[in-house]
Amino acid sequence: MPGAPHPATRSRRLPARARGFGAELGGFAAVGVFAFAADVGAFLWLRGPMGLDPLAAKAVSFVAGCSVAYAGNALGPYRPRGGGEGGAGPGTGWWRRFGIFVLVNVAGAAVQLACLWISRYGLGRTSVRADLVAGAGVGMALATALRFWGTRTLVFRATRTPTRTSTRTPT
Repeated sequence: MPGAPHPATRSRRLPARARGFGAELGGFAAVGVFAFAADVGAFLWLRGPMGLDPLAAKAVSFVAGCSVAYAGNALGPYRPRGGGEGGAGPGTGWWRRFGIFVLVNVAGAAVQLACLWISRYGLGRTSVRADLVAGAGVGMALATALRFWGTRTLVFRATRTPTRTSTRTPT
């Protein structure tokens, strides 16, 4: 179509802030896929070959998923915010950030459970399909939004660099 801008030109028109947000969201989603796989894989292994109780297996797999998510986010989309630098041990803020990250993820799990509870006991929807929609559909969407917000604002806060002032005196 004559006169239509090339797709690459259109992407340059997006403000840098919007492009950065999109990259952050995409990175967060990609890390989430790996964390989800670690959680489910650990749960299935702990329940199957290891023969662990379902609640114990889920608790351990939740920590495994949180660990993968934290490491992926710290080394991936939030590395520019200091997530992957200097966080190798205690005293550097690593443990504090990880603790907040786990709390954000627990809050996300609570949102999913609340959606399931409201569907089952508040609305009387007791089918497997209703449970799936409430817990893994609506609950997962709301929990993911909460986790994204919490991760970017509470765990890996954007640091503002102070504006430099010149030390030179005018002549």
